Amino acid sequence: MKSFFLACCLLVAAILPVADAAAVSQADPRLVKQVNDFVDSWHDDAAHGRQAYFDKIAADGVYIGTDRSELWKRDAFKEWAKGYFQDNKPAWTFRATRRNVYASPDGSIIWFDELLDTENMGHCMASGVIRKTAKGFEIVHYQLSIAVPNQIANQVTGLVKAAEAGAAGAK
Repeated sequence: MKSFFLACCLLVAAILPVADAAAVSQADPRLVKQVNDFVDSWHDDAAHGRQAYFDKIAADGVYIGTDRSELWKRDAFKEWAKGYFQDNKPAWTFRATRRNVYASPDGSIIWFDELLDTENMGHCMASGVIRKTAKGFEIVHYQLSIAVPNQIANQVTGLVKAAEAGAAGAK
């Protein structure tokens, strides 16, 4: 009987995290639409060089770019990108081709991943965290990466290592 009870407890312990994860990952369809509209408008702001792009990033928000040196707090990122956002010219163009949206049970914290088509970097992948506030959504964390096909990953890795070795030698 003790073995049966122990087995039942272990089964429940194994199932609970899975059930909880399923509840968290099933974002309300209305929330998903709101998030998609928000993130799409954020990307559109960049595509049209609108300063509203930075207003959608939380004051304590972080943007991680594709270069290993690109770990930006919002205001530093805005300063770095100033030249890209002059005269409402396109800064960069990202178009999501797929996005998965997840949310905490109360919908106050949302996270997503997306596949992107870009004009200057080809296919990219990104993930982000959004905080829902009384004023609306704000991006707390965004990380962009270039999608490298597995069949050329070794070549790309070699190029990166060579570039890093050259940069280290130039110091």
